[in-house]
Order: sequence, then structure tokens, then C-alpha cells
Amino acid sequence: MIDVTDRHCRFFHRLLAPRAVLYSEMTTTGALRFGDQGRHLNFNESEHPVVLQLGGSEPDELAFSARLGEKWGYDEINLNCGCPSERVQRGAFGACLMREASLVADCIRAMQDAVSVPVTVKHRLGLDGTTDYGFVQDFVGKVYDAGCRVFIVHARHAILGGLSPKENREIPPLQYDLAAQLKVEFPDARFVLNGGLASVADCLAEMKRFDGVMLGRAAWHDPAILGELSVALGHCEQVMPEEDVIAAMIDYAGSQVAVGVPLRVVVKPLLGWFQGRRGARQWRRTLSDNTLLNLNDPLLIERAWTDLVGQARPEPA
Repeated sequence: MIDVTDRHCRFFHRLLAPRAVLYSEMTTTGALRFGDQGRHLNFNESEHPVVLQLGGSEPDELAFSARLGEKWGYDEINLNCGCPSERVQRGAFGACLMREASLVADCIRAMQDAVSVPVTVKHRLGLDGTTDYGFVQDFVGKVYDAGCRVFIVHARHAILGGLSPKENREIPPLQYDLAAQLKVEFPDARFVLNGGLASVADCLAEMKRFDGVMLGRAAWHDPAILGELSVALGHCEQVMPEEDVIAAMIDYAGSQVAVGVPLRVVVKPLLGWFQGRRGARQWRRTLSDNTLLNLNDPLLIERAWTDLVGQARPEPA
């Protein structure tokens, strides 16, 4: 979810899902060591509980980055061992780390020694030709022995040669039963299911055998699912009224534009919100209009909302 779940996206998602655990986009240890730490780590207090997801493979560097995350106020540190992109592979981290379970265990120990907040792992079921259950069982076992007790399982194998990241989210078959077997093998650990969950019904069905579900692209393309799922899980009695979300986003956009953040960056997560509704195309068109966006006027959100409501209203008989 690099360049997707930034702080502006998370602020918006929190309005829809009051108790969901929000994850940052993956941030590399190099970016935190040599880059603008504030740009990578700043977040709004309303985002809690919020997790910093790290990309890296050197225990000392991960410990350094974990300490920064705790200092900045993150509630959890997560190590990404599931991203299949070529850029990540060149850095020798992400999904390719599953081949080095002992190194991952060392990384987990180093981060746990560095911080007091939980340290967790996100991983796949296997890599390339390593499709037997024993591979992921061994990986989880070694990381478990290092003290990790929360695993987010993308229930697909990763094909690191020949498939793009998008294809890796679609072509390797989902194997929820294989992921569920991990819960049986390690009953005192928590396992969160990720991959292919596209509806509230899907999520509720899998919550019967997993400790949680993680939504990625589904929440980006159709953010309304977050509110619907929050109500279904009893996290809130009703979704925040849309007009209240609009008002909150206008205020937030104003605060961000005032410190130099382009409006287009703030409104990007809003584009899919009204997926499937009458007027959604006009909503997206208004919030994607370069001429209007260049004005950096937060009231563009109100204009888009007014246009959508007008189109959605039934015409008089």
C-alpha cells in the first residue's frame, strides 16, 4: 500500500471506522535513517490505534526505526515480509525475507529489545515454488520463537519472478484454509487474514476462524465498506453521517493546505467513497479536475458533495 495509506488516507478512514487498527504505508529503514523523518512519521492523533509498517532486513536499522516509531507515538511496529515488488526485492526485504526466517527472527528480537510496543509481522504463505504448508509453518515457528505473537497473513503465495505486484494480488490462488491451519498450530498467537476480502459478508465469515481481518485495496477502492463493517462488528451504532464526514474533511484539508500540502494529495483517498452510487462519476470528476485542484480551495470538497447530492436526488414527477 505504498503511496496509498498515507496520513491523509488514514484520517479519512478513521472517520468511517472508529475502532479499526490503521496501518501506515510501508516505510523503509533507509528513508527513516537518511530522509525527512517528519514527512514519513507525522500523523494525526485521531488515527490511534495506528501501526508503523517497516521495510528492512538489518536488525540494527530496524531497531533504530522501531525506536523512532515508538517515539513518534505509534501503537505497534509491523515488519513487512509480504511485499513482492521488484523495488522491495532489490532492497532484500519484503516477501523475499520469508526465505530467511532466522534473519527475520533476529530482526524481531532486535525491535522487541528496542521498544515497549508490540512488534508484529505481515507475510505470505510461501514463495515461488515453495508451496507446501511446511514452509510457512517453519517461518511462523521461528518468528514465534523470537517472541512475535501477531501475524497478518496474506493468504497467497508470492511469485517473485514474472508477476507484477498487481498480478501477485490476483493470480496466486487464495488459500484461507492453509492460513487457518496456522491458527491451529499456534493457538496462543493472533492471526489476521488478508487478501481477497471484498465485502462485509466475506469479512464476517472469516472472523469466525481468524482473530481479525485486514482490508487493503478493498478499503481504497470502496471506502464505504469500512463503515459498514464497523457497524456489523458493533464498533459503532451507525456510520458517521456523510455530511459530517464532509465537514471534517473540509476542516482537515484547510489545516493541511495552510501548511503547504497540495489539496490533490488530501482528496485522493476520497475518490472511491461513493462507488456505485448515482453521481459518483461527477464526484470523482470534480475532485480530479486539475484546474480546480490547483486553486487549493478546501471548499472544492463541498462543491463535489453538492454536485453528488444533486444528482442523487430523484427528479420531480
